[in-house]
Amino acid sequence: MTSKLIKGLCFTIVLAFTYACGEQKTSKKADKTETEDEIKLSAVKDTFSLLKEPPAHIGVPDGMVWIPGSVYMQGAVPGDAYAMGHEKPQHSVAVNGFFMDLHEVTNAQFARFVDATNYITVAERPIDWEEMKKQLPEGTAKPHDSVMQPGSLVFRKPGKPVPNLYDFSQWWMWKIGANWKMPKGPGSSIEGKDEYPVVHIAFEDAVAYCEWAGRRLPTEAEWELAARAGRKNQVHPWGDDAESLAKMANTWTGEFPVSNTKNDGFEGSAPVKTYPPNDFGLYDMSGNVWEWTSDWYNTNYYKQLSTGKTAYDPMGSSEPYNAGNPYAREKIIKGGSFLCNASYCASYRTSSRMANSLDSSLEHLGFRTVATVDMLEKDSDG
Repeated sequence: MTSKLIKGLCFTIVLAFTYACGEQKTSKKADKTETEDEIKLSAVKDTFSLLKEPPAHIGVPDGMVWIPGSVYMQGAVPGDAYAMGHEKPQHSVAVNGFFMDLHEVTNAQFARFVDATNYITVAERPIDWEEMKKQLPEGTAKPHDSVMQPGSLVFRKPGKPVPNLYDFSQWWMWKIGANWKMPKGPGSSIEGKDEYPVVHIAFEDAVAYCEWAGRRLPTEAEWELAARAGRKNQVHPWGDDAESLAKMANTWTGEFPVSNTKNDGFEGSAPVKTYPPNDFGLYDMSGNVWEWTSDWYNTNYYKQLSTGKTAYDPMGSSEPYNAGNPYAREKIIKGGSFLCNASYCASYRTSSRMANSLDSSLEHLGFRTVATVDMLEKDSDG
């Protein structure tokens, strides 16, 4: 595949990926939607009527852990030198308690879902150009039919140092045939990798799994509460010590994207539960693979929440909006991945966030699920 085709398809399918690890840019349209969302705000109180402990009649679902309800400050913590503009300003949120998966959904878990439902992931389906171009600037050229085939984005190391870290086509390649069963494309497999996180999962795929499992995706506020695990104003799930990174998370150690020292033990993804859990007992809330949340990405949303009041159980913006690409319809992903490096994005930090288009799947993107007391009570009644 030529460099021109690679760049064209990468641009078409993951246009929003340019906001993965770089400072958000503003545009004249950036203020357009600042007041469009109706956000339910509650005056700050000493205590909220939050569900902090599960009812006695509700048992902890297998493979999950209880996250107690709490009021906390969401967003970039003071003094975080790596914080990006779209992680600010820090703002107060109140979140009710819920159950969350101990780890990212694994290949074995996803395989059981596929076996039970005959589900076909987005990466395995023919590409619908008419649907795709709705998210792109008018006049965007259709990539050649030779590359408009089912597949996904796969990481590859460039053969030499890259001139800049903004041209993502230098290390992302559209690989025909890449999907959750063949994460590197034809010839690769997940044999022997039952306990690795499933990847190449588009938003629709994650939602379908959740519906089958009687779960849902976490909101961004839920995800960050769980990742912080009660640690206030600390950069990482384990604290502020960046020197412990290789022991605590699966990230890129070395010069990104050309050489990886594997000081953390892995170059690609790692089996779940390889690294120490956070204080809530959750694994891989930093690094390994990015995780979907249910929230729309909206450039202005954090500004809208910074009112001096506390947002109660925020569900995210009511609509998507990316100041750099108004055509995009994106959801927020959290947690960083095995490709995160301090020289590039440092997205293994708790407040890190990224916008990802609904139909984009990548080698470093998976998910985990949550369940609320209401959901479990409904299941038991039904």
